[in-house]
Amino acid sequence: MELRSVEELMDLLYAGRHQHALRTAALLRRGRPADKELQVAGLVRGIGPVLCQGAAAEQARTAAEAVRALLGERVFRLVRGDADLDDDALRLRQADEESRTAGFDAGVLEDWRTVLELVAARHARLGAVD
Repeated sequence: MELRSVEELMDLLYAGRHQHALRTAALLRRGRPADKELQVAGLVRGIGPVLCQGAAAEQARTAAEAVRALLGERVFRLVRGDADLDDDALRLRQADEESRTAGFDAGVLEDWRTVLELVAARHARLGAVD
């Protein structure tokens, strides 16, 4: 499945474990407020179980493939999770683990719609140049 719009992505986010995804994205926003792609990667990892009932690695690959065309290669690589553990991948993994036990209000999914649209629009402009 390849997502073509932020609206399709939002539907999948609502269907998934979005509270965990919201906390992960919020933790990444706190640590790296300017890195929207990293934050979005933390948010969209949660669509894997909605798209695929397999093992965690298979869910990550499926989610990554679904958002690749919409959100770009960096988000794809981060969501896939089997890339080399660079600083970004480590931060994403740490935020994911911390969000499992964190007990704070991370807001609502609608708070992230604009960020998703910005990342998608940026990727579309860069794709047009390539």
